[in-house]
Amino acid sequence: MQPDDETKRKMLDILKRFHSEEETDSMDEDDSTLTEETIQKILSGYQVSFDDLSAEEKKRFQRAIASGELSKMIEPWEPWWLKPSARTISLSKEGTQLVQPLAKQEASVSVEDDLESYQSSEIFLGPESPLPPVSKLSSVEPSPLLAVHLVDILYSYCFTLRVYNGDWQSDAIGSALVVLSMSSVMGQGGQPGSVLEALSYCLEQICSPAYRHMGGLQFGLGLIDDVISLLSLGSSALVCSLSDMHRLIQAGERELKSEKSKKSRRVEIRNKLKLAERKIYFIMCWVHEQPSEGWSSLATIVGAEKSSVMAYGGNKQSVKMNNMAETKGKVFIEEIE
Repeated sequence: MQPDDETKRKMLDILKRFHSEEETDSMDEDDSTLTEETIQKILSGYQVSFDDLSAEEKKRFQRAIASGELSKMIEPWEPWWLKPSARTISLSKEGTQLVQPLAKQEASVSVEDDLESYQSSEIFLGPESPLPPVSKLSSVEPSPLLAVHLVDILYSYCFTLRVYNGDWQSDAIGSALVVLSMSSVMGQGGQPGSVLEALSYCLEQICSPAYRHMGGLQFGLGLIDDVISLLSLGSSALVCSLSDMHRLIQAGERELKSEKSKKSRRVEIRNKLKLAERKIYFIMCWVHEQPSEGWSSLATIVGAEKSSVMAYGGNKQSVKMNNMAETKGKVFIEEIE
């Protein structure tokens, strides 16, 4: 699980490209989040939703959220894994939740209907049904790299929840697609061989044209802290996060069925979501079987790799000096026109 020279070189490419793009963006960026036309609509009393914004306005709006510009206008969302109550999460020996939400105790309410109240409460929903042994799911011995794959999956989960301010239900398909785009394991069928390699792919996506307006490298490094926080909470919290992610993917599948789009697109996305659903469930069962003391060790490794990433970057001057040497091989971050 030790990162090789190729992985380190790719990480350095990320840092070089990020600083280069950061300088370009700072010169070209407009201070205005909304166009004059949109502002006039709002002033005239029209209701303007996020979907009414242009692609550029959406990027600026999301950038404003990530930078904190809109913090006074939007109710701040505190990730559940950072709340003190997250340290008290406890599941049964079978992996199911010990405490049922009050609304579900008083009436027969489906998990889908109850998710909204759960997300605003201090209750963390675990799996509804007992988790089977991994041996019942596959006759093949689990890969020794599943811990690395877990880091990739947790990163995509934390990213998606932060992008949607904790409310992935508002756009189940969009949330599911964000998960797939951020996770090498679920979206690309990737098999990262080290923690650094897993983080490298995630940071590559964060710094890509599609997402860099969210906060770029600094936002990406902050998400590593989220992963460390989740790992530090232990098995029960990890199972809850994977269970939440499993529901997210399932909700995306349900919403996709009712979406009016090209059949070929629906089939392609549905197949990817089905595969992601199975992967999440498998690794959730695997996590449930692991000794709890192992997660603090993995959190330490992730923290060490974050320090390595920051050390590779050093300061902007060192990155610029490294830029003088021509890097051979594939560029890690490719511009998408």
